[in-house]
Amino acid sequence: MRALRGIRTSILGMCVICAPALANAAEVNIYSHRSPDLIQPLLEAFTKDTGIKANVVFAKKGLAERIDAEGENSPADLLLTVDIGLLQAAEDLGVTQEVNSDVINGNIPANLRDPDGHWFGLTTRARIVYASKDRVAQDAITYEELADPKWKGRLCTRSGQHVYTIGLIASMLVHHGEEETKEWLEAVRDNLARKPTGNDRAQVKSIYAGECDIALGNTYYMGKMETNEKDPEQKDWAASVKVLFPNADGRGSHVNISGVAMAKHAPNRENALKLMEYLSSPKAQGIYAAQNFEYPVLEGAPVSERVQSWGTLKPDAVSIDKIGFERRKASELVDQVGFDNGPQS
Repeated sequence: MRALRGIRTSILGMCVICAPALANAAEVNIYSHRSPDLIQPLLEAFTKDTGIKANVVFAKKGLAERIDAEGENSPADLLLTVDIGLLQAAEDLGVTQEVNSDVINGNIPANLRDPDGHWFGLTTRARIVYASKDRVAQDAITYEELADPKWKGRLCTRSGQHVYTIGLIASMLVHHGEEETKEWLEAVRDNLARKPTGNDRAQVKSIYAGECDIALGNTYYMGKMETNEKDPEQKDWAASVKVLFPNADGRGSHVNISGVAMAKHAPNRENALKLMEYLSSPKAQGIYAAQNFEYPVLEGAPVSERVQSWGTLKPDAVSIDKIGFERRKASELVDQVGFDNGPQS
């Protein structure tokens, strides 16, 4: 129990992690970077179908490091994350283990899982361009075009060091190499309307306020704004923009993943594998993607009507592990060009 002090939350109606000694009980222990309310319906459905209780520890960061510190006594069976970088970092830290499942490999495309089976994508979200309905006439764009001088003073984005931005820059490195990507990043920097600041929704707010005309953001934030009853002003922000899927006529739009990895010392390995396979199933894929306004990774799984209303996503088919590999170089480029200092010309 000492190793579990500081648990912040657990899924409603499900037991809190008790101890590693309960490895034979019908339960599975999840360390999650995804908010409990987002995964609650999914895990409740899993428990109903299998009788296996799902226990959750939630934290915004540091869970892989926690598993590492706990060592062989860690109660964690699965690590649930929101970004390829976190998955790759967990593997690099040595806190994951290889999983070889015909079910998972059959449901999850090869480009959205680790070649060695250490992590698997569960949903995708596209890094798209929000564009003012009033001030932007075009309905198509490319990432490369963001460097065009016609956008000077018209582009907003969050920090270049945020994981979402790093993922996009890493994808540019995969497609264009270091020299061309650096030149592109410098030009994008000089097209910014201001220094990078705020989250993805804040960029849409800036478009609504007339501070910029286009912004980079993730698709699912559109759903969060359109359905926000606590802050209904966000519905107005969302209504002021249209979604442009970059490179739709070419390689496709950059996508990132939410994903899962099995902990190295998982005490409930069999139950953890059952949950991993369940998460890749048609039923779970539909629940998970709809709950989070994301796209399922399983081909043929339903996409929610709201997500479909934004347009057709053609995802970049590049292997996500290649993007994970380029993330360090992407971060270095952000600092080299002084991206977060804003425009320099």
